[in-house]
Amino acid sequence: MSKEKIKLKSPSDIERLKEGGAILRSVLDQVEQAVVPGVAPTVLDAMATDLIRQQSCEPAFLGFKPRGHTEEYPAALCVSANEAVVHGLPAAEPLLEGAVVGIDLGLIYQDRYFLDSARTVAVGAVSEAAEQLLAVTRRSLELGIEAAKVGNTTGDIGAAIQQYVEGQGYTVIRQLVGHGVGFAVHEPPPVPNYGEVGQGDKLTDGLVIAIEPMVTTGDPSVTEGADGWTVVTASGNPAAHFEHTVAITEAGPQILT
Repeated sequence: MSKEKIKLKSPSDIERLKEGGAILRSVLDQVEQAVVPGVAPTVLDAMATDLIRQQSCEPAFLGFKPRGHTEEYPAALCVSANEAVVHGLPAAEPLLEGAVVGIDLGLIYQDRYFLDSARTVAVGAVSEAAEQLLAVTRRSLELGIEAAKVGNTTGDIGAAIQQYVEGQGYTVIRQLVGHGVGFAVHEPPPVPNYGEVGQGDKLTDGLVIAIEPMVTTGDPSVTEGADGWTVVTASGNPAAHFEHTVAITEAGPQILT
């Protein structure tokens, strides 16, 4: 359970987050359309930055210094291809046909509200195995969101994701978890993609969290890449990552992104 104070959001806060989330979703939609064989991740990053600023918002990840890092993240968009799970630095080398690539983007709305969303997409035509990996990970996010109800716990979310993923023959990456969001890039509580029903932090009205299953095949261990940012599977197997910012409300979970 989280030892840090959880900051709940008011109905007004959630409405503002929903407005910012609509912008973030639109930007990600446009970036996804640009993911084609031959495009450089640096081009996608520049595109995301421009689109965000055209809406009078700011990239949330650009200049962010996560706990444990001595330097600020130098881009707006994380671009993580194949065995890269998350936090991939946008490179100048073009994406190749058949790859799967995660695009993870954060946005600051009205200088106060933080949104976070990610999706993994195919680069051109991909294998049936890659398509299945994406489908399972996307569905696990949907099931995690369905469990994000007032009175449930973060363990209920993790259990829903884990049980489905493992039931499909895949593995959940455990060294990385979701998190609270809304007033900062990362807030408490942690939201693991595995767990036990009834365990973890209680989900209460006004809690806003980023639910983000990360899935691979075989060994779920991850390691840090040579650039000091990109997290890759230790096995070299491809991974997928889907994420939404979600508000916990008495009326049920609200997807804000």
